Amino acid sequence: MSSKLLKGTAILTIGLFLSKALGLFYLIPFYAIVGEENIGLYQYGYIPYNIALSIAIGGAPLAISKFVARYNALGDYATGRKILKGSMGIMVITGISSFLVLFFLAEPLAHLVIADDEETFTIEEIASVIRWASYALLAVPMMSVVRGFLQGYNKMEPTAVSQLIEQIVRIIVVLAGAFIVVNFLHESPTIAINFAVFAASIGALASLGVLYWYWRKYKPEFDYLLANSPPAGHVPVKDMVKEIVAYILPFVLVGVINPLYQFVDMVTFNNAMQSIGVAGKDSNTYLGMLNLLTHKFVMIPVMVATGFSMALIPVLTGYYTKGNQKGITRSLDQTYQIMIYLTVPMVIGISVLSNELYQLLYSKSEMGASILANYAPVAVLFGLYTVTAAILQGIDRHKWIVFTSLFGLLLKLMLNIPLIKLFETNGAILATVIGYTVAVGLNIGVITKTLHYRSQMVLRRLVLILLLNLVMFIAVFFTLKGLNALSPVGGKMHALLYILICATVGVVVYGILSLKTGLAQKLFGDRLKRITSKFGF
Repeated sequence: MSSKLLKGTAILTIGLFLSKALGLFYLIPFYAIVGEENIGLYQYGYIPYNIALSIAIGGAPLAISKFVARYNALGDYATGRKILKGSMGIMVITGISSFLVLFFLAEPLAHLVIADDEETFTIEEIASVIRWASYALLAVPMMSVVRGFLQGYNKMEPTAVSQLIEQIVRIIVVLAGAFIVVNFLHESPTIAINFAVFAASIGALASLGVLYWYWRKYKPEFDYLLANSPPAGHVPVKDMVKEIVAYILPFVLVGVINPLYQFVDMVTFNNAMQSIGVAGKDSNTYLGMLNLLTHKFVMIPVMVATGFSMALIPVLTGYYTKGNQKGITRSLDQTYQIMIYLTVPMVIGISVLSNELYQLLYSKSEMGASILANYAPVAVLFGLYTVTAAILQGIDRHKWIVFTSLFGLLLKLMLNIPLIKLFETNGAILATVIGYTVAVGLNIGVITKTLHYRSQMVLRRLVLILLLNLVMFIAVFFTLKGLNALSPVGGKMHALLYILICATVGVVVYGILSLKTGLAQKLFGDRLKRITSKFGF
């Protein structure tokens, strides 16, 4: 189990890391092409696209993989193939329906985002961006079904590779298209942004092509298992559709909840800020910083939790189906520890180096750096939510997922405007913290009660991890203070140098402490122990 979970997690995490890293770094040239004053318009289309993408990489695939893994564990491969066909039909209908809804609701959504007399962007400009983003919804649902089916067979590589190819193709189209539109066709940046959000559709088609190639590669293996499988259960198509939808909805909700929090900010932030006297231009800029520029940073640590949740679902489902309580407990112990071990130091690094990171990738901005520093710790909550929801999915507590997710989102919706009026951008962050904290707390409570899960060892390890992170934080903080005392950051290369120095100090301190205490060896197994023993650890 341990090897299987770690291998699947590693494949998905590496793919997610590369995908997220590309999703962050392409903003550097794109920011330079369209300018800070226009980047806010891009996020109005980016959030609807991100909702679609979240369904593809974090929602439906987990649902389908759980469903397929459940029957595969029983040796019934025929039902899994039947599920694939039924799910594909559902997702085709879902894709067309969601495209039509978003396309025709683009203008009403634009009216929610800004006032009619807004001077920065017009209603039509925002509506146009949303319409161009909606085309991705035609391809994304089908992509999610194929990814989920392959994950149900513990084939994690297709998901990782297709995500990476999707990002690469999308980014090439975004940057090349925006550059040509602005510099050769001499059109406005708003036209370039329309083209940029449409690139999501082209990326999705490229991903489908990759998945089709993998399907052809694995088809002989699947056909062999199908030929030796008992006939599919005589489940009526109507009942199967109901079961598939019942499985998919909680998973899709988990995948899409983070973009929905962003959507709440998108439709409430500007009006709340303008009600306390903040100019529309500044409000749009701050919202772009929160929902796009800094959000990209914050989601990088979350990739660890997302990779674990994708790999954990089929493994945990297999143990739960067979009633293997020890297997479930080992899976949970391993997941909690490694997720916190990898996520927290990244969050600390982003917060401490927020000024240098923001200046390196975008431009020097006290507001942008402040938003990044305050927003980064929320990544831990994002990761915990993803993992705890995955555990609930694995033990068939789908109603609780729906309840806790929507309850947290409702709190965000209720508190967002009052908190924005009190604390401006930090108010939106605080509302997100409250919503996620409540959702995660409820999830952990349900898991603890349902599985009678108690682990003093995990609690001790988590305390040790936090102590090691505290030491690392002190080392990095004072290293940065010393560097700035010698010479304040003056440009991008200067910022990069300080980031590299501080990151090296953090990695060395955290790594040595982890090895000296034996924590790393306990978390990552005998292979690491054999390697580190050669160096005296």
